[in-house]
Amino acid sequence: MVQAERKTNYRWIICGMLFCALVVNYLDRQVLSLTWKDFIAPEFHWSDSDYGTITGVFSLVYAVGMLFAGRFIDYLGTKKGYVTAIAVWSTGACLHAFCGILTCGIAGGDLIFSFTGARQRLIELQGVAGSTLIITTVSVWMFIIARVVLSVGEAGNFPCSIKAVSEYFPKKDRGFATGIFNSGAQIGALVAPFTIPILARRYGWEAAFLAIGLLGYVWMIAWLYVYKRPDANPHVNSAELKYINQDSADDEESGRDNAGGEHISPLRAFAFRQTWAVIFGRFLPDSVWWFLLFWAPAFISEVYGYSSDSPQGMFGVFTIYLISMLSLAGSYLPTFFINRSRVNPYQGRMRGMLIFALFPLLGSLVMPAGRASMWFPVVIIGIMAAAHQSWSANVYNVVSDMFPKAVVATVTGAAGLASGLGSFMSNKGAGLLFVYADNINLSFCGFEGKQAGYMIVFLIASVAYLLSWCVMKLLVPKYKLVKL
Repeated sequence: MVQAERKTNYRWIICGMLFCALVVNYLDRQVLSLTWKDFIAPEFHWSDSDYGTITGVFSLVYAVGMLFAGRFIDYLGTKKGYVTAIAVWSTGACLHAFCGILTCGIAGGDLIFSFTGARQRLIELQGVAGSTLIITTVSVWMFIIARVVLSVGEAGNFPCSIKAVSEYFPKKDRGFATGIFNSGAQIGALVAPFTIPILARRYGWEAAFLAIGLLGYVWMIAWLYVYKRPDANPHVNSAELKYINQDSADDEESGRDNAGGEHISPLRAFAFRQTWAVIFGRFLPDSVWWFLLFWAPAFISEVYGYSSDSPQGMFGVFTIYLISMLSLAGSYLPTFFINRSRVNPYQGRMRGMLIFALFPLLGSLVMPAGRASMWFPVVIIGIMAAAHQSWSANVYNVVSDMFPKAVVATVTGAAGLASGLGSFMSNKGAGLLFVYADNINLSFCGFEGKQAGYMIVFLIASVAYLLSWCVMKLLVPKYKLVKL
């Protein structure tokens, strides 16, 4: 009797590479949020509105970039597409470090090629009439430029990752695989509070941007050696390839071309109800996630007085993302429904996502519970973050469930436009709200000033997921494959 060939597991190496890329990605994103309040803002005299503008522009460019990055990656291929994306975003991360030098050169007329020297020169300029406004304005524009480069590169991250998962995993495993690589976001966020503020305090905030940016180039070199398409990969045997392609027969019966075939333009992607379902599945939820990512350190600092490099501040942010690691188990829930109840992938995902949508309702208790201790809001925000990551791991794969592999990155990018727009609105809106609430000493639900602003934001965040789930269900009530 011939023994069946034991399948290789190279797909999990690819998943591990995607995980590492997301760790680097979220370290890059966290550098600014962990340094602006305590290190950068005092140097350049930023307000909450200035920070909101910088993060908002990042999100807006990221949104537009997602629209075209997916089509570019479908054309270029997963390997070359990811190399291009991470090279651009790593360059953008490093550019942040030189914003102080450039601000000094433009505002002070002296181009000093030293981080310490430029910082000292900016301190000297503070006594010159009108220079503070110039320093603030110029520095905001310098960071916006660096942030734009970062966002253009990062726009290719998720289209590449989702495309790679669709190439290496069958449908039933994609939610779990995405959950694993998506947990890189939490790992990056866990490592960040214990490394970035310490680097900034010891060597200057510029060193934090440079150190994290260089990690991207290391990953890029590894990706060039590791990645090949499954059917051309010598490390993938026939048994694993058969496992990966187990959906092919069903898809061919439905008229789908999985391996390649017709490409579509980003604009054409909007013609499908399935695309709009993902758009609404990402617009509000992603705006909540990006708010938590960019404002959690400032929330702990402003409401409780713990700076990002204090033990309490570091452990507060660390705890949020440690709790969010529960999403690794949560992302498997739809796969459990698919395997146990024998339901289709979309139905299984929607069941799981309804459960995930209920946990953020706790967000309405963040501010009231915070009156007793900082750790209550930290735990609640951590639960919200875990629910979001479980949600996002599956909403991404609604695309690969219903569209041919040849257009997965394009449709993911088109839907990613909604993510960026939601992030722009939440970050810029939050910055304006906090300034307004502080200036007029706004009173809301028993809170005043900025705390009233935070109460409003967390109330909106608490219902965002449930509302999004309802809209998705209305748009695509049942599983329906797309025929191009």
